[in-house]
Amino acid sequence: MKRALALVLMLLSVSWSAQAALDVGEPAPNFAVPAALDGKVFRYSLSDALSKGPVVLYFFPAAFSIGCSIEAHAFAEAMDKFSALGATVIGVSGDDIDTLSRFSSQACQGRFPVASDEARSVMKSYDAQMTTRPEYANRITYIVAPNGTVVYQYASLNPLRHVDKTLAALREWAQQKK
Repeated sequence: MKRALALVLMLLSVSWSAQAALDVGEPAPNFAVPAALDGKVFRYSLSDALSKGPVVLYFFPAAFSIGCSIEAHAFAEAMDKFSALGATVIGVSGDDIDTLSRFSSQACQGRFPVASDEARSVMKSYDAQMTTRPEYANRITYIVAPNGTVVYQYASLNPLRHVDKTLAALREWAQQKK
């Protein structure tokens, strides 16, 4: 009986933690953190980026890991499509800015910035920390509308579908705005 109760409680906590992302319609927490674009370090501000249009904000666990490099490359290859929809892209991880500076030139191909959240404050505010390894970001992507609200979120550790799913959601959102 105790074993069955423990199993039920564990399953409930796993399903709850998988749903921990911000919901569509919620305000996106503003932030300003160090970031790098093609190896050059600067201060990234979400509010400044939103003044130019929607922002695709994606969290990734660790620069130069296989999955994160695949995902960054996919975002880099799709930057023209995001730009055509008026969107900018920013990747966020807990890596230090020196590591992300190199990552921005290599895996991101200098096409979009990546931001350092060593304090994990941005990850916490977006419910984007891995439950079992809170020092790492979960692989989750948000679209934030220029008014600062979340209009889309997708969480999956598989790096292969984030770009396609996010582009489709961005197209749908743009169509609804017309």
